[in-house]
Amino acid sequence: MTRATAVRAVLAVAVLLASVFITLTMSPRLGLDLQGGTRIVLQARDTATVEADRETTDRTLEVLRQRIDSLGVSEPTLTRSGEDRIIVELPDVQDPRQAAEVIGRTAQLTFHAVEGEGTDQPEEKTPAPESTADPESTTDPAPDTDPAPDTDPAPDPDPDPDPDRLTLPDEQGRLLALGEPRLSGAGVEDATAAFDPQGGAGWTVSLEFRKGAGQDWKKLTGEAACHPAGDDRRRVAIVLDEKVISSPQVDPSVGCRAGLPSGATQITGSFSADEARDLALLIKGGALPVPVEIVEQRTVGPTLGAAAIDASAQAALIGAAATALFITVVYRLFGALAAVALGAYGLISYAALVALGVTLTLPGLAGFVLAIGMAVDANVLVFERAREECADRPTRSLRSALTTGFRKAWSAVADSNATTLIAAGLLFFLGSGPVKGFGVTLAIGVVASMFSALVIARALTEIAANSRFVSDYRGVNGIGRPGAVRTWLVRKDPKLFRRSARWLVVSAALVVVAVAGIVVRGVDLGVEFTGGRLVEYSTSRPVDVETARDSIAAAGFGDAEVTTSGDGDLSVRTGKLDNDGEHALRAALAEEGGETTKVRDELIGPSLGDELRRNALIALGVAVAVQLAYLAVRFRWTFAVASVVAMVHDVILVVGAFAWLGRPVDGIFLAALLTVIGYSVNDSVVVFDRVRELWGANRRTPLDTIARRAVLQTVPRTVNTGMGALFILAALAVLGGDSLADFALALLIGIVVGTWSSVFTAVPGALALERSAKAPPPAPGKGKGTPRGKARAARRDPLDNGARV
Repeated sequence: MTRATAVRAVLAVAVLLASVFITLTMSPRLGLDLQGGTRIVLQARDTATVEADRETTDRTLEVLRQRIDSLGVSEPTLTRSGEDRIIVELPDVQDPRQAAEVIGRTAQLTFHAVEGEGTDQPEEKTPAPESTADPESTTDPAPDTDPAPDTDPAPDPDPDPDPDRLTLPDEQGRLLALGEPRLSGAGVEDATAAFDPQGGAGWTVSLEFRKGAGQDWKKLTGEAACHPAGDDRRRVAIVLDEKVISSPQVDPSVGCRAGLPSGATQITGSFSADEARDLALLIKGGALPVPVEIVEQRTVGPTLGAAAIDASAQAALIGAAATALFITVVYRLFGALAAVALGAYGLISYAALVALGVTLTLPGLAGFVLAIGMAVDANVLVFERAREECADRPTRSLRSALTTGFRKAWSAVADSNATTLIAAGLLFFLGSGPVKGFGVTLAIGVVASMFSALVIARALTEIAANSRFVSDYRGVNGIGRPGAVRTWLVRKDPKLFRRSARWLVVSAALVVVAVAGIVVRGVDLGVEFTGGRLVEYSTSRPVDVETARDSIAAAGFGDAEVTTSGDGDLSVRTGKLDNDGEHALRAALAEEGGETTKVRDELIGPSLGDELRRNALIALGVAVAVQLAYLAVRFRWTFAVASVVAMVHDVILVVGAFAWLGRPVDGIFLAALLTVIGYSVNDSVVVFDRVRELWGANRRTPLDTIARRAVLQTVPRTVNTGMGALFILAALAVLGGDSLADFALALLIGIVVGTWSSVFTAVPGALALERSAKAPPPAPGKGKGTPRGKARAARRDPLDNGARV
């Protein structure tokens, strides 16, 4: 065993032990779409005086946190997203009506002087709120506060009141004329409910104000105290959401112009314990620095998340077992060792997700499962390279061939994984909600797969290659002899690109068919991109679609679209529908289907739908531009343009296939589409990497001949890698249910068309562009401009010290 092998082995053991420890001692953090609950996205809005920036959004978040805590929700999570959005996650909350009502209360809390009895103004009249305080409640000084003497007479009432002044009903529905706001809720530092057994006041609410606001409060109560007891003008109105939540009288013991100091104010009355707590909550937590609007609301039942986890676990086990069996059959002993490394990859990537505290969402879980199938890519590239070395020089040692295979495959491995990381980065930065989780798990999977292939699998195979038995019996190790597919292709030597233009015609015809589907059938944009509401219900009794549609229409929802979903579930999609409307819709279904349970609920505001649709187009455009830039740097511009054309070809075919099939296009589909982009470029990179290498070594050979050889040499890798991903995706499509079936279907189509386009679109396109290009063939070696001497030195057998006799 060489020193390098020993270092890799020790590093692999250390990482595996750490991964086992993390797996046994830490639990994954599940997103709401897996554990069940409600997720609400709030958009802060500007007012005439306050801008919804980062600072005001943070203060709004803290106010909302107090409101949420009052609901008794277990472990709620509130985070700011961007400059002016707040994400609220409420685990186990299945009926979000109360939460949405408390969270979405948008008006600011204000304190007003009462100017007298209001006049009946129908255009301004607001329905009386539920009583939260006794109409005879008073604003008293604290028990240890001495009242100030009454020194000034009460001012005369305004003989000509302002007709435009605010008029609202008090707690009992009697109209009051209110003055301008004298104090906002932002000045309230604390409001607490307490029981006063000694003073006999029962339940009271104590107020404390911040420094500047305390002076305003003292002035407001001092002016009210100048009016006689029982006069409406001696009251102070506390208004929230244009509703008077309390309008207590200033206690008779408070003198005119003296007022109540901060920290010495109690609101008393015939409060119950709940009324006192509610009033304190509204005063303390009712002041939002800026109003907020619910732009997204998602609710997932606990059974759906549990089913998705079980389905993904089964798909991972079945797909991984099929992949491991496949590479073992193809590459024998070394394939079995790669399968062991594949298991290590799963352990390491899972431990990394847990250790980093990544929230595992449903798309993220699918990404984790998918990455298992794609993790064999690097091993396949290395093994195919090693097979070539053994075929070219049959007498060389197995260890030498394996080392050369790792060295020569490095360029293609690095480039292909870089393109996948670019797709993962775009998903994270341009995706929304759970789609970000897919980008994170995909990126972690790429890094973990590189480690498992280049460290763990390499250590295992190098140790095995040192065995005399493995070296002598070429049929056992799996790389000592060329594969059957490659042998057949070399023997047949098909002239693939004698008329390369015909392949471009076939690709163009496929694009025309796809575009026809998009134009004729249209793209069924999901509610995520159009706005509206999508609710999925499970009923205790079977209900057919027509009956459900009639019941819902009779309840006043005639524009609702009803379809079947899953195992007899009903999916209802509407335009604007609030939580009360959803409750009525569910009740209408319950009349026909018995007990009706909400399985999934998605509400997207129209502004967010427009934004998500715009971001999806931006993500696709950025993906094309970034991949083009990367490939132009790493390869010739002709290769880069041809690869991007093939990538766009794949995107159009996948979207067109979904249009013809009538499948929805939503955020998870976008995640699949960006993954297809990475996979398509990955395949093209492998082919063009070989074209560059062969062309540099044979500069006088016609390019179409070079391209044919490169394709025939890389076909085994393309097929073997694609099979690993197909096993996983087939398992997800069959076992994943509706939530993952469309994701798997999009990727299945994408892998098939990506494999086709990397050979029959990208290569013919590059040949056509090279006919008009004036750049010379690449220099020998992998890098651009590598001198011939250095190229030959780089190809020296790693076990050859250069000595000669």
